[in-house]
Amino acid sequence: MATPHIAAEPGDFAPAVLMPGDPKRARRIAELLMDDARLVTDVRGMLGFTGTVNGRPLSVMGSGMGQPSFTIYATELFSQFGVERIIRVGTAGALSPKVKVGDVIVATGAHTDSSMNQLRIPGVNFCAVADFRLAAAAYEASQLEGALAGGEVHLGTVMSRDHFYFTPEGQTEALARYGVLGVEMEAAALYGVAAEYDKQALAILTVSDHLLDHSGDMSAAERETRFADSLRLAVAAAHS
Repeated sequence: MATPHIAAEPGDFAPAVLMPGDPKRARRIAELLMDDARLVTDVRGMLGFTGTVNGRPLSVMGSGMGQPSFTIYATELFSQFGVERIIRVGTAGALSPKVKVGDVIVATGAHTDSSMNQLRIPGVNFCAVADFRLAAAAYEASQLEGALAGGEVHLGTVMSRDHFYFTPEGQTEALARYGVLGVEMEAAALYGVAAEYDKQALAILTVSDHLLDHSGDMSAAERETRFADSLRLAVAAAHS
């Protein structure tokens, strides 16, 4: 039952899927978490794997960058492959002074400058929110002794931007004043697709840099390796 963007068969995906943006990171996550990971799709180089973690099925698949790409894969996973929950595992740039590089953001909601969710219900500013049960499971896991190797965990809203290199003057500072924790590029679209199909979704984000204080930003290599805390919480949410 292949779709235009996923070459898999019924049953190839677990009910829960972790989705980093980078397909190479998906491979690393699968190898890190699973002894029995198998490749189930590789269309356009977007790798997807399924195996077991602590005896329970789990899948990991790349999403690409940006809301249009994430929407394609989330839609096909939810509508065609029996997936019930998707947890985005990615990075974010911090906005709040309370959030430091290396911390983890559990995104309970996502503002956006994209029109993707505005088009869903005419005349409505769609509220893109995470599934409460997944967010609660991730937070509860973070409170266990020894759960975190690095920074702190923050629950709150993020901004899902369409542009990586363009930001309207004053927008970043205004978002910070309104308590937005960080900026990324996919969560709002994921939450919209999950609502459309009555599924569960959550974004768990490692803070890789601070948009208002760049003194401690991660290097590109660090971004690839310092996601152990967010990954641990993502697995807890996936299997909650």
